[in-house]
Amino acid sequence: MGRTLIAIGLLLVVVGVIVEFGGHFLPLAHLPGDIHITDRHGSFYFPIVTCIVVSVILNLLLRLFH
Repeated sequence: MGRTLIAIGLLLVVVGVIVEFGGHFLPLAHLPGDIHITDRHGSFYFPIVTCIVVSVILNLLLRLFH
């Protein structure tokens, strides 16, 4: 149980560093196909293609380490 919690903690730290500093190198925020609607009353952004890409990457990583 202890090793699992340490592994999860390290994974969260790595993901946090990637999110914080990787935005300049990994343009996952505004891929073609993401929905972005701007109106005079506000804006709406739904990163559907980004969600699919992240899902595929996580699925491959989980299958690799399983």
